[in-house]
Amino acid sequence: MARRILALWLPYWPAERWRRAQGARDLAPLALYLPQAGGFRLSAVDRGAAEVGLYPGLALADARAIWPELHAACGDPRADEAALAALADWCGRYSPWVATDGAAGLRLDISGLAYLFGGEAALAEILARRLVDFGFTARLAVADTPGAASGLARFAAAEATLVPPGGTAAALAALPVAALRVPEALAAELEPLGLRRIGDLMRLPRGPLASRFGPSLLYRLDQALGSAPEPISPRFPPAPFRARATFGEPIRDPEQIAAAFQPLAERLAAMLAAEERGGRKFHLTAYRSDGTLGRLSVGVSRPLRDAKRLGRLFAERLGEIDPGFGIEVLLLEAAADVLRAAEAPLLPQPEAAGENLTALVDRLRNRLGRGRVSQIFVHDSHIPERAFSLRPALEDGARPKTAWPPRPPRPVSLLRRPAPIHVTLSAAGGPESFRWRRLDHLLVRSIGPERIAPEWWREDAERSRDYYRVEDRAGRRFWIYRQSSSRRADAPAWYLHGLFA
Repeated sequence: MARRILALWLPYWPAERWRRAQGARDLAPLALYLPQAGGFRLSAVDRGAAEVGLYPGLALADARAIWPELHAACGDPRADEAALAALADWCGRYSPWVATDGAAGLRLDISGLAYLFGGEAALAEILARRLVDFGFTARLAVADTPGAASGLARFAAAEATLVPPGGTAAALAALPVAALRVPEALAAELEPLGLRRIGDLMRLPRGPLASRFGPSLLYRLDQALGSAPEPISPRFPPAPFRARATFGEPIRDPEQIAAAFQPLAERLAAMLAAEERGGRKFHLTAYRSDGTLGRLSVGVSRPLRDAKRLGRLFAERLGEIDPGFGIEVLLLEAAADVLRAAEAPLLPQPEAAGENLTALVDRLRNRLGRGRVSQIFVHDSHIPERAFSLRPALEDGARPKTAWPPRPPRPVSLLRRPAPIHVTLSAAGGPESFRWRRLDHLLVRSIGPERIAPEWWREDAERSRDYYRVEDRAGRRFWIYRQSSSRRADAPAWYLHGLFA
């Protein structure tokens, strides 16, 4: 399959982005400025300002002298960059391979995808029309390579250029050398020699060009012609399995969204089943008619390709999607984190109890948050606070050791840190009462001591602990201990560590 790249260039991007953000489409010619050495200079202009002779780099004072009605505002390069990234995400409705191209351009790999929109010409027209609706001036080009498409979008005479497969060299020949994305200084050095067009370079021997102007010139030429590789790095890894639904009229009603989701889930499940795979994470993207998008993600503990269960997981969260002025496209994806059946068998099905537990954990995790559903992992340690840990439940299919070794009863709740207490001893040497949080607890029962020795191989090992299970007159039961031979002479020797039910 021949590679086809659609390049998009927004020549007045910062100014038009600012105008759209401010909701001021009817302003006089607009220019943005930034502080530079020696004062303020224009950083961007819109079409109206460019038509009256203003350009980036011009001093703000000179710009006002040329056009007194100029509307000037301070630029925001960070906002421009963020908005371009958001626009790239929105273009994901047309291709999963979308990347930014400089400060005002995008690249879409549309190889094998254009037929979904009626062909390359129809896709370019659809995209250009939508950008005009958003208030952006756009120039587009479709070619065999990213370099050729970018150069044509910026320097071709037409606002939309479609180069047939195999016609890259002929289309590039008439473009200026700057279309190869070489440094301005290099392009200026070539011009006095009569090398103003890319075609002029193609006709010359490569050896003298490389020896005089360095390898970068020929490397850029080879990238544009397809002789040297130039990959497109998308902002997000493309999902290997995706199902999409396009609506003739934007939908807003939650019931419409829910009704449209289930067929997507069934199509995606069929794709996964055909490849004997299961997804661990799924993304639902809603492309709104105003050029924004909304996203939902759910994760599961085991590879999943059950459409009904996937529908239940998303059903509880579909209300989180704000339809805005209406949703035009819904896209459901199984993220790149998928496993082959040979690596994580989906058959035979696990026992009903295990399957129900997995489904419950997935529902709770997607409703409450990944870090709020945990399970206990038992460790081989006698020290109470190191004898277990809490980790996300069923994470990565982990099968923790959950059987506690034989030992005396333990409290159901441990304090995050043992609390120092003041203990009064009986004549027999055991605890008779203790004071904690300004309350005195007179004990009626005490069982112990149970000695827990330190882990001698740890550098931070403490002294031995003598634990007691005690009960006060109110029936409350506590787990307290005395630390033998405390390292600090003034440190309290007794601590409260846990509470029984």
